[in-house]
Amino acid sequence: MSEPEPESEATTTILPLFPLQTVLLPGTKLPLHIFEPRYRQLTADLVGGTVPGREFGVVALRSSLTREVRGLDQLYEVGCSTVLREAKRLPDGRFDVVTQARRRFRLRDLDCVSAPYLIASVEWVDDDPAAPSGDMAERLAAVARAAHRRYCETAWRSEDWHAPDAATTIAELAYALAADCLLPLEDRQRLLEERHPLRRLRIACRLLTREAGFLTTLGAVPLPPGELTDLSRPASLN
Repeated sequence: MSEPEPESEATTTILPLFPLQTVLLPGTKLPLHIFEPRYRQLTADLVGGTVPGREFGVVALRSSLTREVRGLDQLYEVGCSTVLREAKRLPDGRFDVVTQARRRFRLRDLDCVSAPYLIASVEWVDDDPAAPSGDMAERLAAVARAAHRRYCETAWRSEDWHAPDAATTIAELAYALAADCLLPLEDRQRLLEERHPLRRLRIACRLLTREAGFLTTLGAVPLPPGELTDLSRPASLN
């Protein structure tokens, strides 16, 4: 049996946690409409500076039937932190917010009683230290970009999509390519958890090629990228 790949030296951090029925990928934006009292309080704490750096964690629920998270077994182990960038308080106390996804974490412990919202003890998850470079990485990036282009040309009725710019690094590219594509939660979670940039890019390429094939065969066209997921309501009642 092969040994597990070493992770970077772990640093444990406390993060407020927002469980959702979606997987947040690093570098992407997440708009949310906050209406539930416990998450109104979280937003107020983020805006008011109670939460350091305005950073909180988003993690996917293992079941769409979950209505109250009581333990780690109800959540995927790896999630992504996100930083509050914009917050607009509405007259009735709700918030419209925009956040920017930042870095991956692994859940270690869960506190369900100290605050109205969940609080997690997490360790940051870094990529493998060996940085991919050279001809192989460049060829794979070109193939992955071509797969993304084929997917988008098949999926969207309009030109309402864009390719990641040329400055996007190999480590970031898989996330950028998958950001506006309709992929099952489990596939997005697999991308999030993969720590080797080239393997992650290969996975993204296979997924996009597969999905483009499905769309071509079925003749189905999904909603435009801006309407992929209605996050106006959190998937959990936490």
